[in-house]
Amino acid sequence: MAPYSSPSSRRIARPVVSAALLTLCALTLSACGSEDEAGSAGTDAAATTRVTDAAGTKVKVPAMPKRVVALSEMDLDASLALGVEPVGLTAGRGQKGAPQYLADQAKSIPVVGAVTGPDIEKVVQAKPDVILAGQLADEQVLAQLRKIAPTVVTIDNTKDWKKALQLTGTTLGRSNEAEKFLADYEKGAAALRTDLGPQAGASVSVARYSAKGTAVMQQGVFISDVLKDLGFTRPGIQNDKGEGHSTPLSDENLEEIDGDWLFIGSLDADLLGELAKKPAYGQLGAVRDEHATVIDGTKWTSLGGAQAAVSVLDDIRKAMVK
Repeated sequence: MAPYSSPSSRRIARPVVSAALLTLCALTLSACGSEDEAGSAGTDAAATTRVTDAAGTKVKVPAMPKRVVALSEMDLDASLALGVEPVGLTAGRGQKGAPQYLADQAKSIPVVGAVTGPDIEKVVQAKPDVILAGQLADEQVLAQLRKIAPTVVTIDNTKDWKKALQLTGTTLGRSNEAEKFLADYEKGAAALRTDLGPQAGASVSVARYSAKGTAVMQQGVFISDVLKDLGFTRPGIQNDKGEGHSTPLSDENLEEIDGDWLFIGSLDADLLGELAKKPAYGQLGAVRDEHATVIDGTKWTSLGGAQAAVSVLDDIRKAMVK
């Protein structure tokens, strides 16, 4: 499995507008133009709305977009959760298409980019009427996208999936659906806290394992927010905010992931048996107590999202509720 990496730790590629893009823009004026032109193309002013995106930019968007391009895993997750199937997506980390947990829902959606950045020509070919740009911060790329369609940065520096879902709901004309989703999630989290019984308040550790070794998930990422909703404590440096998406650990420092329960993100279902053979892992209390579980890294230890959060609740229930 290819290692996960934070978009903030990689230089985002800056696609160059090709002759094909310029030609298509010339032929398709309704798809290309200024931000306001893109926002009102093919629709009356009454059929548009203005949103303030996560970067503080005011963007005019169609009141009910029909063709949505999702340029992050969280955008894809949120769109599908709100009942909108995008016409383009960016591949998940280390994958050729959508994140594994969304693969069935997204199997017919074309790929228009990767975590390193969108393929501008493919975005044009998708003919979007709105683009969800995730946490994209490259102004040169954003400027190119805004010539295609209204572009909304949906993820702020907190990477809070709930705030991103609400903004996506506003952008897609699905605010009520977003609020209902969040209410249902809160009910599910509350029910799980009750059902955990003596495990409520347990020390829960989350790591990911790749060819480069072990990395721990600290504060400021999706999974830590979900665990906080459940009232779990975290061992060691997992109580501190990390500098990146995850923090590499040597075998000598694996005590940082030794909690009452250990969840290890991976796509390899047989990983736990292999790790148990390693002396450093075999000495962990969670491994000895059979409280270690391998979980889907595409939802637990990646960017996350609305459906990912609900699925994490299910995974924890299966592992910890007897």
